[in-house]
Amino acid sequence: MCWLLLLLLSRSSSSIFPPRPGIMAEFSDLLLSVLSSVRVPRSGDRVHKDECVFSFDTPESEGGLYICMNTFLGFGKQHVEKHYQKTGQRAYLHLRRTRLPKVDDGSSGAGDPPKKKPTRLAIGVEGGFEVDTENFEYDEEVKVIILPENAIILRDSLTLMSTAVRDRVSASIDAMLAADSASRKQEIQAWDGEVRQVSKHALDLKQMGNNLRIPPCGWKCSRCDLKENLWLNLTDGSILCGRRYFDGSGGNNHALEHYKQSGYPLAVKLGTITPDGADVYSYDEDDMVLDPNLAEHLSHFGINMMKMQKTDKTMTELEIDMNQRIGEWETIQESGVHLKPLYGPEYTGMQNLGNSCYLNSVMQVVFSIPDFQNKYVGNLEKIFKDSPSDPTQDFNTQVAKLGYGLLSGEHSKPPPETEDSDPEPGKQVELDGIAPRMFKTLVGKGHPEFSTNRQQDAQEFFLHFINMVERNCRSSENPNEAFRFLVEERINCLASGKVKYTQRVDYIMQLPVPMEAAINKDELAEYEVKKREAEEDKNTLLEMVRAKIPFESCLQSYAMPEQVDDFWSTALLAKSVAVKKTRFASFPDYLVIQIKKFTFGLDWVPKKLDVSIEMPDELDISQLRGGGLQTGEEELPDIAPPLVTPDETKGSLGFYGNDDDDSFCSAHLSSPTSPVLDESVVIQLAEMGFPLEACRKAVYHTGNSGVEAAMNWVMSHMEDPDFANPLVLPCSSGPGSTVTVSDLPSEDSIATIVSMGFSREQAARALKATSNSLERAVDWIFSRIDDLDAEAAMDVSEGRSAAESLSESVPPGPKVRDGSGKYHLFAFISHMGTSTMCGHYVCHIKKEGRWVIYNDQKVCASEKPPKDLGYIYFYQRAGS
Repeated sequence: MCWLLLLLLSRSSSSIFPPRPGIMAEFSDLLLSVLSSVRVPRSGDRVHKDECVFSFDTPESEGGLYICMNTFLGFGKQHVEKHYQKTGQRAYLHLRRTRLPKVDDGSSGAGDPPKKKPTRLAIGVEGGFEVDTENFEYDEEVKVIILPENAIILRDSLTLMSTAVRDRVSASIDAMLAADSASRKQEIQAWDGEVRQVSKHALDLKQMGNNLRIPPCGWKCSRCDLKENLWLNLTDGSILCGRRYFDGSGGNNHALEHYKQSGYPLAVKLGTITPDGADVYSYDEDDMVLDPNLAEHLSHFGINMMKMQKTDKTMTELEIDMNQRIGEWETIQESGVHLKPLYGPEYTGMQNLGNSCYLNSVMQVVFSIPDFQNKYVGNLEKIFKDSPSDPTQDFNTQVAKLGYGLLSGEHSKPPPETEDSDPEPGKQVELDGIAPRMFKTLVGKGHPEFSTNRQQDAQEFFLHFINMVERNCRSSENPNEAFRFLVEERINCLASGKVKYTQRVDYIMQLPVPMEAAINKDELAEYEVKKREAEEDKNTLLEMVRAKIPFESCLQSYAMPEQVDDFWSTALLAKSVAVKKTRFASFPDYLVIQIKKFTFGLDWVPKKLDVSIEMPDELDISQLRGGGLQTGEEELPDIAPPLVTPDETKGSLGFYGNDDDDSFCSAHLSSPTSPVLDESVVIQLAEMGFPLEACRKAVYHTGNSGVEAAMNWVMSHMEDPDFANPLVLPCSSGPGSTVTVSDLPSEDSIATIVSMGFSREQAARALKATSNSLERAVDWIFSRIDDLDAEAAMDVSEGRSAAESLSESVPPGPKVRDGSGKYHLFAFISHMGTSTMCGHYVCHIKKEGRWVIYNDQKVCASEKPPKDLGYIYFYQRAGS
């Protein structure tokens, strides 16, 4: 009989015991005592068997991973006993994996094969961009741990125990090992940008019986002379050129214009048709699609798909070429230069979980700021101690875990030295870094974009993270104060001469890019000529020329007054023309500047401005400080503008009123001088796919100030639960109105909102504004957090007098720091690619007097930080 290894560990030592009489009974009884807490995971359970909920320990870590057999939460060695003390859970599955070199059977040949040029817009699949493959195998140990006895029972020994113990514990272990881990359910190992869906128009596409026959070659656009990037409309057989690309190349948008005029949805790119398929685009679905009946649709126009050959680049090949543009990718990543890896505290990289580089770059910079270090890492023990039963769903816990992982240096250690420790020339040392799976899952939960594995805009994620910090710091220190500043907007009514000053909280200074200020216009013109020649000859330009924009010109554009047409003047009670000027009412400790490189063309196609801006190391924006109301200026009356719409048909009391019911609007809304929604802006937004009612609200809440302002409102409120609900107009009750009992908010709802750090009056007002809907009230109050300091308390009971209401103190608003307007650059995030929806992000941070590049898991000393190609810049106040 083989020796049965039963280990009984004390806290200070371990021993191996041979079998002895009674030991099986002892361990069987021990397991029997915890059997009621041992669960078998069901399909809905999340098994955290890859990573500790409080640290980045994994089964490969020195102490392995302990998975609670009741909650299925994973814990590293330093956290498992704390979990037992807090919860009383005693049974844990211990996983320990040892990495072993993979044995080479000799079939693959010697040496690493050269990297292949990607032919597929994908990551980790055949033909796509390569990912590092593991050259390791794993030896896995599986044991059961019982606390506080620290008893370790080998999995194989369960067969010798009682039936009740064996069946229950074995079923739990088998199910835990077989279950998909919680992290793997969220993580996509391979991303394929070419996975396309069958078009909804493909199966019943109607084709015109015009007897049109398309030749197999010699095509050109029917509206211009272009002979490349041509698309055949599968309904009427029109041959037209495609979209104009962001850099001016491509087509003249004639195929798109034809769709807008005709509504014919599907088109195939000529030159990509082969027996295996072709590029098919659906204008209605705004995406590349599959057409199962493509051969039939092509034969309608006399094209034999089986005889066609490829003569033009597919859209995938064009995108790959864009993503490998000479210059930008190599410059920003500092490719071609041997970079020295850095190790230790604050030099820990982050693994890319599939297009998560935007998150990695933002969080590296965030945790370089002392406010966030102190808030989360400085309070680590308290945050972990106060965490809920499921720490994976607690924002503060996961942020603290990430911060400690980045700052501690525990996961940034140099590789062990060997006899042949010198790396090959030009070969970078690969670092593991940490994988922020739980953090990414939590911050993206419920978000339509950040919950996916698609590439995202780093600026949008930064604001999303800031918003989550706000929601979780209402009653405690708030590290967002480092970024927060007040913006002063001065609006001058030109007709009356009167002014209005408003302040709002912001976290980012968005800097426009005035392309007309380029200082190398001659060089750009010459480059355009060479580019057209290269396109005609089907050659590739070896060097890109970017527009060089002076930083001072960007700053001047930001400070330039903006004309506001159709401004509703409360002094005139009519439309007027106004001038708006934006200034700083306070300067933050850390100034975040976004270069507005991403914009929309005239056809609303996103494009990226390929520019070079020499950002200063030292910055002084003191001249942009606002001064508030000046001597001799007269303020506009503070009257809320009324509103009617051009299509008003429901009586004289407004869009939602009627002649017999004034529950929504008061009679003054019927004023003939009321402003009218700019329907052209409403239509433009609606054509972009947003709900009509949301578009109306955007135009109303931005005061008819144009498409850009309305678009910003839409993007900021897309997650609002009432985003697509009809516009509810603000109104006042009549002199004799009363409040019924049914109108009063419930005490439970008020208590819930007060527990978030708001006052009772603010909670009551939020509930009243949202018809006592708790969920909508929470979103309402957070969306107006910047204005709370200026809002009076509101009545919550019928019998309270106005004097009593006014006597109550107004709750303080967001805390804003202020100081000098002089800064120095300490970090920047750069983007490579044609739009925010593709490409790659890296960040550079100045630490210990030198620039460091953080490129996902790679952390190295920077040789040539490309400060002119950044997207988001972080400045620290000088002297702080």
